[in-house]
Amino acid sequence: QVQLVESGGGLVQAGGSLRLSCVASGRIYSSPTMGWFRQAPGKERDFVATITLSGTTIYYADSVKGRFTISRDNAKNTVYLQMNSLKPEDTAVYYCATAQGATALRSGGVDYWGKGTLVTVSS
Repeated sequence: QVQLVESGGGLVQAGGSLRLSCVASGRIYSSPTMGWFRQAPGKERDFVATITLSGTTIYYADSVKGRFTISRDNAKNTVYLQMNSLKPEDTAVYYCATAQGATALRSGGVDYWGKGTLVTVSS
């Protein structure tokens, strides 16, 4: 089992920035790729970004490319999502996730989910 705890969500004005964090515990190396999804009210949960254990493979959703940056600190078992130039349409609950690989995670093949952290971007 892997446990994931997100933090860093909140209310921010459009154009602002937030950094989300997700700390993993448990059998981390059983599901080493980490990433983020988001779910806006009334919508499906969508892929945002993913990063492999080594950090050599990173994918982003087209909607966040150039604005969001994913990174990880393996010594702290933590993945980050730096979100810049935020837009009202980025408002959502952001979920941390783990998977076997980046392609799997991007396709929704998630092994473990966090409980989410709410990001609200005001116009």
